[in-house]
Amino acid sequence: MEQEVIMEEEITKAPEQDTVKDMTVMDLPGVGAATAEKLENAGYDDLMSIAVASPGEIVNASGVSESVGRKLIQAARASLEMGFTSGEDLMKKRETVEKISTNVQDFDRILGGGFETGCITECFGQYGSCKTQIAHQLAVNVVAQDPEGVTVFIDTENTFRPERIKQFAEGKELDGDEVLKNIRVAKAYNSDHQMLLAEKVEELIKDGVKVKAVVVDSLTAHFRAEFVGRGTLAERQQKINKHMRVLSKLADRYNIVVYVTNQVMAKPDAFFGDPTEAIGGHIVGHNSTFRVYLRRGKKGTRVAKLVDAPNMPDDEAVFMVTETGIIDV
Repeated sequence: MEQEVIMEEEITKAPEQDTVKDMTVMDLPGVGAATAEKLENAGYDDLMSIAVASPGEIVNASGVSESVGRKLIQAARASLEMGFTSGEDLMKKRETVEKISTNVQDFDRILGGGFETGCITECFGQYGSCKTQIAHQLAVNVVAQDPEGVTVFIDTENTFRPERIKQFAEGKELDGDEVLKNIRVAKAYNSDHQMLLAEKVEELIKDGVKVKAVVVDSLTAHFRAEFVGRGTLAERQQKINKHMRVLSKLADRYNIVVYVTNQVMAKPDAFFGDPTEAIGGHIVGHNSTFRVYLRRGKKGTRVAKLVDAPNMPDDEAVFMVTETGIIDV
């Protein structure tokens, strides 16, 4: 097996600032064609992906030693401005954030205008609480706001229904067949398959597909079924954390909506109040920017309760599910 000899002096040398913008993985000091190809095949096809990777990830992807992996990461970081930025600059970046309507004015209000791009929104609740219906409505509303917008639907519980998409499209006076063309659906048969599909979304984007939203319905079903008992809890949480990190990276890098649904369980030690709690614990909670608890309301309504958001107060919205979509009461 041919191994590339990488000189330490070359790797630690920072690139010239005037060429930073045009640099690629191949331009990193000491990276030859073979190493670059291995890195790109593993998804490390730009400087940022290498700069934020761990040495272990680079070693597994390229086959270089750990010391060389560290130096590659240092060289990538040296070529990028990865220090602190001002609040003013972040405010300008926030101007690129878009909102995709939930189709319900009251629901949009508690979310600050709708589903926000650049972050993960989680909706959790019991069966029949409308998690999947919201996912279908989101896919239709993406096309309503951008005719070229595409939704990637990772289906883990066999819940996607094209017939429902066509009904919702009619409610928005859209061509149902055209909307279906703008949805990419993949069924995940286990947790590893689910994680792989999330990683492949980036390939779609690089192939020119205008992805505006990613739906994972549901996030925890496979993990819950495969990792049973307290002895597997740590491994399960690590895998969920890695999966959500990939989704968060997609949302932030490509400014898209990531909507995940989550199952719930009943807390046996809750004697007062609602005993319902989302699966996934703190890992899911910390990785989700917006968390919404869905439950059944009176007279066929549904209630969406915002339980966590960085810039919005806790609040509730009431809506109904009809044949043609989700609507205000």
